Formats: sequence, structure tokens, C-alpha cells
Amino acid sequence: MQEKITVLSGFVGSYLRAIRFLAGLCMALIVGIMLAQVFYRYVLGDSLIWAEELCRYLLIWQTFLVLGLAYSRGEFVALDFLPKALPPRGRWILRAVMAVPIVAFLAVIAWYGYDFASRFDRQTIPALDFIWTALTGHALGLSIRWVYVSVTVGSVLMALHVIAELVATYGREFRDNLDADQAGAGV
Repeated sequence: MQEKITVLSGFVGSYLRAIRFLAGLCMALIVGIMLAQVFYRYVLGDSLIWAEELCRYLLIWQTFLVLGLAYSRGEFVALDFLPKALPPRGRWILRAVMAVPIVAFLAVIAWYGYDFASRFDRQTIPALDFIWTALTGHALGLSIRWVYVSVTVGSVLMALHVIAELVATYGREFRDNLDADQAGAGV
């Protein structure tokens, strides 16, 4: 059992590092593109017509990638006076009851997000087509669906974070209670 937990912990650690890296990469690209846009506009008197659009798409992906991470860190606004007032078992039951509608809502968002994204298979991302045409002479043709599917990816990742947090909390709350009960019984 301990080996499975170690493997799972390694996977989760790698996943979290990858998400942080991708979020940082998105932010670095946004800053770099916007600095280039400012330079072109105010120093060269020209404009990068694709900069704002590309930054918007990067920001959308960054947002949906880090939703689950923010949830796991407890960075969403929450009223926690009730969970803090409950004993560990009651706190976990409350979390489980709250997790059901959260995961259901995220499943609906993921489903309809994918359905919406699927409608745009033939529409391409204009900013990338413009850049690629300038570099190679022909359009890239990358579907804008890849921007819209970020809603589905983010919803699925957040649902996984909600479930993982519930499982981890279960382990902490009940293991601590079991250890305390065994210590009190002299086991």
C-alpha cells in the first residue's frame, strides 16, 4: 500500500510541477508579447496586430490550467466557520456533501465546453495564421477549438483536484482519529 502511495505522490508532484511550469510559461509569453507590442507601438510607430489576441488565448489557457491548483491550495473564497466548528469526521462528511454538486457542476461545464468547442473545428486562430503566413508563406490552420477546449480541460482538472482533496482529507481526518483512538486505548 505504501508503494502505491509513493508512486501516486510522485505522479501528483510531477503533475503539479508541470502545471506550474505551463502557467509560468504562459505568463512569460504574455509579458514578452506585450513588451514587444509596446516596443513596436511606441518606439517603431507600428503595431503587432496579433499580439492582443494571442495574449488573450494564453491567459485563457493559463486560467483554466491553474484552477485546480488554486482549489487544492485553498485559494478560493470560502466561508470556513462551519467546517472549523465540526469534529474531523463531520468536517469530512461536509466536504463530501459539498464535493458532489461541485463535481456535478464541473462535469456539466466540461460536457458543454467540449460541445461548444467542437462547433469550431473549421474556424482557425487568426493570430497564429497571420504569424505563420508571415514566416512560411502559408497559413498554419490551427483550429480555434484548441482555445475553447481549455474550458473542458480546466473543468476536468478541477474535478480531479476536488476528488483528490476529498480522498486526501479522508486519509488525514480518519487516520488521525484512528491513531488517537488507538493511543487512548493503549494499543
